[in-house]
Amino acid sequence: MTSAQPGAGLLSPGWTGSPAASATGDGAYLRALLDAEAALTRAQEAVGVAPEGAGAAVTEAAAADFDVRSLAERARSGGNPVIPLVADLTKAVGGEYGPYVHRGATSQDIMDTATMLVAARTLDLLLADLDRVQRALARLAAAHRDTPMPGRTLTQHAVPTTFGLKAAGWRALVLDARDRVTAVRGSLPAQLGGAAGTLAAFTAYGTRDATALPAAYARELGLAAPLLPWHTLRTPIADLAGALAFTAGALGKAATDVLTLARTEIAEVAEGSGGGSSAMPHKANPVRATLVAAAARRAPQLAAVLYGSLAAEDERPAGAWHAEWEPLRDLLRLTGGAARDAAELTEGLRVRPEAMRANLDLTHGLIVSERLSAELSAVLGRARAKELLTGLAPRTYAEGRTLAELLAEEPDLKDIDLGDLTDPAHYTGSAGTLTDRALERR
Repeated sequence: MTSAQPGAGLLSPGWTGSPAASATGDGAYLRALLDAEAALTRAQEAVGVAPEGAGAAVTEAAAADFDVRSLAERARSGGNPVIPLVADLTKAVGGEYGPYVHRGATSQDIMDTATMLVAARTLDLLLADLDRVQRALARLAAAHRDTPMPGRTLTQHAVPTTFGLKAAGWRALVLDARDRVTAVRGSLPAQLGGAAGTLAAFTAYGTRDATALPAAYARELGLAAPLLPWHTLRTPIADLAGALAFTAGALGKAATDVLTLARTEIAEVAEGSGGGSSAMPHKANPVRATLVAAAARRAPQLAAVLYGSLAAEDERPAGAWHAEWEPLRDLLRLTGGAARDAAELTEGLRVRPEAMRANLDLTHGLIVSERLSAELSAVLGRARAKELLTGLAPRTYAEGRTLAELLAEEPDLKDIDLGDLTDPAHYTGSAGTLTDRALERR
């Protein structure tokens, strides 16, 4: 009989085993809570309201192992894990310095600060994988700057484009995501306000200027100093939600395109090592792209919960704050896992120019009808050019002949180089220049 292992990620292949999974696990969250508590005592010692040695004593005690399961079970009585953790940490510190654990703080101060620490540590890992993705896409865009392929609109062939431009577009989105995540990472603040966000308890304990304490606390943690306590001012959470959901969507765009282009009947790209099927030995499924696309579908709904918590009543809400914890961790995991999978996808992506060329010819030359309409208007007049192309279009399919062959039979076009005009590879517009421009961005 298989024993249950909560949190093993059996149904979460998109993030299981990723750097983000390790950075957001229960053990990592507990470590962040302990780091937040230890930093608070050190900050109070730094401003002179805790005795010398208190910070070191709490920091040393916080480095010990604490029972995650026990804390989780006891969290039910108070509604959050900080309450039982403070009891355990105070006992571990003991003696002279025990009273300086958590002094003046409220549970939300520690929970929010720990959440910012978990987010910061996860975003650092996410950014590393986003850099892998953008570098892989830059290589693809440069290598295939002039590789022609069908451009598709509303699922149908439109006009030719290049794979280089497509890859450059994917990279532009990834760089947009990187910039948003970087900005959010740099703004993640510590939280310190006490029971109702007034810092009153710290003054009661003898802090000469309680307003200076949050900045000292933030310095201990490497987080931004908050302008105000943000117990019910949830901008940091909303900013995280937006950046993470955008990132998942940006990665999802590339994954969705890969899923389309990797279809058997299109076969213009393939994953470096596809996944197998339990029933069909011949299949090599685009698993990495599938998992990234799945993350992109889930992320907006998780972000919606976090945006909904902006409407938080009073100086501490009942439910809105609590509703954030799991969706935010899920969003960090989901987006971090998607970045991991996107890096593997783009680094191993196989491009098939020969399939792209073959697919350009599927419409018998009609894919360049836009160009022909413009070019032939100068010779035949606009109305006659449109009438001619409209009439020849169905004949290409009915007679199995190319548009170039049919146009060659028109007496008025004998002096025109139809081979060049009807070659899709010669109608990619400014795709190469646009690709070069996109690759200048760092």
